[in-house]
Amino acid sequence: MKITRSQRNFAFLLLLSLLLALAIPPAVAQMQPPAAMQLVQQARTLYDRDRYSEAAPLLQQAATSFEAQGDRLNQAMALTNLAATYGQLSQWEAAEQTLNSSLSLLQQQSQTLEQQRILAQTHDIQGQIQLERGRVQDALDTWIESGKIYQKIEAPQQLIQNQISQSFALQSLGLYPRACKTLLTTLKLEAQTCELSKEGLQTLKNQPVSLENVRATNALGHVLLVLGQLNQSQEVLEVGLQASKQLNIPQEQAAIYLNLGNTVRAQSNNPGLNAEERNEFEQSAIAIYNQAAKLTTQRDTELQANLNQLSLLVDRKDWAEAEVIWRTSIKPKMTQIPSNQAGIYAQINLAQSLMKLSQSSQITPLFIAIESILNQASGQANILGNPRIQAYILAAQGKLYELQQQPSKAETFTTKALGLAPAFQSPDIAYQLLWQLGRIKKAQGNTEDAIAQYSQAVKILSALRGDLVTVNPEVQFSFRESVEPVYRELVGLLLKEDSPSQDKLKFARQTIESLQLAELDNFFRDACADAKPKAIDEVDPTAAVIYPIILSDRLEVIVSIPGKPLRHYSVVKSQEQLETTFRRMRNSLRQTSALSERLPIAQEVYDWLIRPADADFASSGIKTLVFVLDGYLRNLPMAALYDGQQYLLQKYTIALTPGLQLLEAQSLRKVKLQVLTAGLTEARQGFSALPGVASEVQQIADVLPTSSILNEQFISKELQSRLESVSFPIVHLATHGQFSSNAADTFILTWDERVNVKELDRLLRSRSGEKALPIELLVLSACETASGDSRASLGLAGIAIRSGARSTLGTLWQVSDEATAIFMTEFYRQLAKSKISKAEALRNAQVAVMENRQYQNPYFWAPFVIVGNWQ
Repeated sequence: MKITRSQRNFAFLLLLSLLLALAIPPAVAQMQPPAAMQLVQQARTLYDRDRYSEAAPLLQQAATSFEAQGDRLNQAMALTNLAATYGQLSQWEAAEQTLNSSLSLLQQQSQTLEQQRILAQTHDIQGQIQLERGRVQDALDTWIESGKIYQKIEAPQQLIQNQISQSFALQSLGLYPRACKTLLTTLKLEAQTCELSKEGLQTLKNQPVSLENVRATNALGHVLLVLGQLNQSQEVLEVGLQASKQLNIPQEQAAIYLNLGNTVRAQSNNPGLNAEERNEFEQSAIAIYNQAAKLTTQRDTELQANLNQLSLLVDRKDWAEAEVIWRTSIKPKMTQIPSNQAGIYAQINLAQSLMKLSQSSQITPLFIAIESILNQASGQANILGNPRIQAYILAAQGKLYELQQQPSKAETFTTKALGLAPAFQSPDIAYQLLWQLGRIKKAQGNTEDAIAQYSQAVKILSALRGDLVTVNPEVQFSFRESVEPVYRELVGLLLKEDSPSQDKLKFARQTIESLQLAELDNFFRDACADAKPKAIDEVDPTAAVIYPIILSDRLEVIVSIPGKPLRHYSVVKSQEQLETTFRRMRNSLRQTSALSERLPIAQEVYDWLIRPADADFASSGIKTLVFVLDGYLRNLPMAALYDGQQYLLQKYTIALTPGLQLLEAQSLRKVKLQVLTAGLTEARQGFSALPGVASEVQQIADVLPTSSILNEQFISKELQSRLESVSFPIVHLATHGQFSSNAADTFILTWDERVNVKELDRLLRSRSGEKALPIELLVLSACETASGDSRASLGLAGIAIRSGARSTLGTLWQVSDEATAIFMTEFYRQLAKSKISKAEALRNAQVAVMENRQYQNPYFWAPFVIVGNWQ
């Protein structure tokens, strides 16, 4: 489930429309003959009632009257208002010509307070017209100019509204962090980051209640939603909602409810939620959209609320309710949809929802309705002259014909759209169009052409990397709907043949590694790692790399052995069947499970992943297996795979990596080992005590030089101070922690707070200077994956990459203190040896636990994994 770009664009355009008022400075109005000013006042009343066609001639008449009186300043004011009215009527050429006339008059006047105020307001309206017509950078430049004027003439209320407009232009350019900072400045929260602390929220609550602050707060909540800061978005929007209730302005409340509904809906996407929890969030979002529709005084807002309800119901596959909303709440209002940018995006949004609905029911009249909606939107977009919107509409038309299995028409419209997208620097449209064209070629049986289109789409996504939040800022895990499938479907095409060429195998491997990078970028909402490609032979000549790839209809496995061609084999099972088996294996690794439950399922997965390459590993002298795991496989300990006689751990050293592109090829053996240990033994913040931590820390100190921070000393400032004073090669954190698919929910526990993965990154990277050496090994003892989160292990990979440590040792689940103590004692004893790798130390420590009769169950020794450089 996702909030589409067309929904987001409509949302902030609705917010922007609330900010625009006619430019009538009272100080000037009082000095004019009543006839002309009465016309302006009458026009304003009509404008406020959406009666634009009646307002326009009155403003034209007023402008003529002011001209006859020689009053150029108020003539300019009347023309500015007329331009705004033309914009509401979608008469774009007339609007721009009228604005130019007004600006020409204003530039001829001396710089009085009244002239500057009208000039600034004229620029505000000019910026809106420019944004409507797709000239976003021009709009931003224009609003920056008017902002300077408002600062100069000390007009704080107008300046706030102007800065909100600037933030919308920045969003449209994809510059979401900059938009966020602009709004933080507007709300006097300059010291805050876009992650917004508790103190920042309290400052926001304490701000004076005003219409301008309410609108800025609503705009900030919207940006935080797009940036994936869902909790902060909800809290900010609730602050704005309370303030809007105090002001008793229903339309402002409705606008906030719209964004709040989107945020709550986005929260339902959390993979850690069970079905009941997800349903609660979705039902809450529907109720909030209903509230927005009831409160609004503007038809645009009511329509958007209905459209968001429809979209959510379709995503829930609540087909009957969705059809009711379409036929009773939306279809009767189709003639009322404005022909401006917001209205066109609304129609695109509607068409997308109806396409999903039509796939469920295959009702022919629905396709006819969609075609009619898109044709109407196309005509309006052509008049508007916004190439970006035109590309979106052509793309939707192409998709419609793709669904109707009319590949020729689908290809024609998609190709036309593609011709527009690159020319107007729209990579977010371009990659989706290339993907769409690839699907069309695939459906036609033209595999090579399909591969070419998919390859171009992946190339755009890979080049953008850290800008994925810019390109595709779908909140949270809609990444899985709009980016991830492009990579997977390309791999499926490349490996379609029984014996794909080496070039195709290499390209498939590169594609799946690029997906691993993209997943981590999405996890952090920015580029989290610089790619450093390394050939496996350069890394370790005795290590083989295994890439299992989960596709919709099969499991593909690529194996890389130094000095040999890439190997490939597959298992024909649906994704659902594969993940059911993987879950069964994960569930079998319980403390109380019996051998008869564990071994058969562990052997089945072994047969899929390892057995076809067993002979090659043996003949090539392979000692280490390095896994680049995919999807739910990240939750499985590879050490517990079973070949029918022994566990994989008993045959090979095992390591994990998000991809060799991320590998820092350095060895721990080359540095003098010192350990910084930090941990908690006492119960804190609702987490249980860890009595075994004290002995764990002592046992490490018995083997290697150690500096320790325990309990109340274990706070962020002390950790940072120790890290800055000495370059410890090993940092060992013995505390509660959680790995989650959401960066905000991935944390470690200190004495006084939860430190999330981004804050941990800042702490661990705090040491600086030429003599500061990188952390060679980060050990996370007592951490575990979030319950019910199928992608929680992404958090472990995220910490491994973001911390800057060359290797990270973590656990997939929390193990008993006693077993952990045995493991850690042996692990550090092994590390102290000069000729052993990290992965070998890990294996030997796991074997030591396994050989203890109490802990032979894989539950005790399998969850320990090393991510990153295994040497």
